[in-house]
Amino acid sequence: MIGLIQRVSSASVTVAGHVIGQIDQGLLVLLGVEQADTLDSMKKLADKVVNYRVFADEQGKMNLNLQQVGGQLLVVSQFTLAADTSRGLRPSFSGAGTPVLALELYQAFVEYCRQLGVKVETGQFAADMQVALVNDGPVTFQLTS
Repeated sequence: MIGLIQRVSSASVTVAGHVIGQIDQGLLVLLGVEQADTLDSMKKLADKVVNYRVFADEQGKMNLNLQQVGGQLLVVSQFTLAADTSRGLRPSFSGAGTPVLALELYQAFVEYCRQLGVKVETGQFAADMQVALVNDGPVTFQLTS
């Protein structure tokens, strides 16, 4: 599983002209599912996302995690993260998880993060979405499990 996380001061997802998910301070998570991913790899990634220290402490150092700053998550499914771009000028998606697997693990990721006590907003799986964000820093990391 791949999680591209961006520290944001705000972020939102719009589908067909309607905002369906919106957060203030927190993390935008673009979530990519690969063929070999399981519930175990989902939990490992979710634990890493929630506990990753990317927020500044009193000295301005990245020492605080999402829960320590009272942040929120906006989770957006993005299968293009699983693309193989190593050859040619067109991405291959042969390593991406099937839509059935991706939906299952996307929903499980969201629910697991909520069980960890995090407020979670979402995009809409397999929809044409417009994602808006104010990247705070900018701070962006690619996490894998």
